Amino acid sequence: MAGISRRGLFKVSGAGLMEARFGGLAAILASGGAPAYAQATTIHWLRGSSFVPASDVLLKGEITRECQKALGIKLTVETINPNDIQARITSSIQSRSGPDIVNVVNNWAHLYSESLAEVDDVAEELGNSQGGFYETSRLAAYDGKRWLAVPFNITGIQIAYRKSWFTEAGYAKFPETWEQYREAGKKLKAKGRPIGQTLGHTFADAPNFFYPYLWSWGGKEVEPDGKTIVLNSRETVEAVKFMAAFWKDAHEEGGLAWDDTSNNRAFLAGTICATNNGASIYLEALRKPDAYQTEAGDPIKDDILHAPLPAGPAGQFSFHIPTSNIVLRYSNNQKPAKEFIRWMSSKPIFEKYFVTLQGFSVGPTTDWEKHPLWDKDPVMLPFRSAARTGRLMGYAGPSSRQAAEVLTKHIIVDMFAKAVQGMPAEAAVKWAEAECLKAYA
Repeated sequence: MAGISRRGLFKVSGAGLMEARFGGLAAILASGGAPAYAQATTIHWLRGSSFVPASDVLLKGEITRECQKALGIKLTVETINPNDIQARITSSIQSRSGPDIVNVVNNWAHLYSESLAEVDDVAEELGNSQGGFYETSRLAAYDGKRWLAVPFNITGIQIAYRKSWFTEAGYAKFPETWEQYREAGKKLKAKGRPIGQTLGHTFADAPNFFYPYLWSWGGKEVEPDGKTIVLNSRETVEAVKFMAAFWKDAHEEGGLAWDDTSNNRAFLAGTICATNNGASIYLEALRKPDAYQTEAGDPIKDDILHAPLPAGPAGQFSFHIPTSNIVLRYSNNQKPAKEFIRWMSSKPIFEKYFVTLQGFSVGPTTDWEKHPLWDKDPVMLPFRSAARTGRLMGYAGPSSRQAAEVLTKHIIVDMFAKAVQGMPAEAAVKWAEAECLKAYA
């Protein structure tokens, strides 16, 4: 296998066990016919199952049927637990068989760069035609020399919180600093309403919280050169010390074992006051108002608001989840796979997917901020342009394979988890520094 060695692949992905060229597309749609090369071609698209189930129903139903009609491509959409995607990619590259396209999160594409087909033309066309990519999408899919993947969307992350509970605690406005959040959380935990945050090996909620938390204290894993590890700093140690106390004072301590769905369930059950998450909690409450209610018997959807993460000594930051579509080099269907991504990413088709998500994810380009969907629900407005503020793993260095490895191995998250469980902050930071040195070696 060209590219990643067998040992390297399993070393990196083992931790993972735990969307026409637009002129050409217009011609295809106008003619009503499919490209000759694509007749009778089957494309297998592997994706993580969505936190907004209606979007998966759309892809497997209407989009699949329209793809056959427009392109002559028989589309197979397979959805699995997002935490299992990396293991599937690894085994597929090793066996040189499997899905033609995989929708990956964060900058996972960097892990498999030499095993991926060329997609520069598709990516450039998309960015140029739709207002330009968000920096998060670009960093996730571009290695500085070529496009490893075609950006697909970005899931915005905000803190979902119970408005009435925070008001009762004396916070008519959501806390703006970590100190204020700790104070509020301490009061709410004393009433049996703790903050709910996963500190487990998850692909989303844990890193989406702890990376920007670290940055807000001035901590970072590497210098801009992408080589010099600087995690072991006074700023990082202070961040870890504060979190150990913050966790005990204000958090649901069982969050150490939570996955990316646990906080959703806890919030909707009324057992936590706030959690860093996508909009899936609110959208589920909106979908089933009679099923999710407050202690007073009112729909919980009317008591949910969203806010960005608080600020620390170094500022306020965020980490939103970009996804991209990679085309595997082993695939015998690279050309139709790329044509499908062009078609799926085109405005008329992607819009159907975008609307189904109700703002849970935005497009990878800035044009989607202008969509009328955002005028319908003020509770969702914090997600409209959230992607403009996001950083990506590996800051202050490039979003490299090494940065993806640190993320995949949960090193930053585990640094905080160890301290929360009793390890001295200095020791936890020293351990994480050693692990980062291995990844960047």
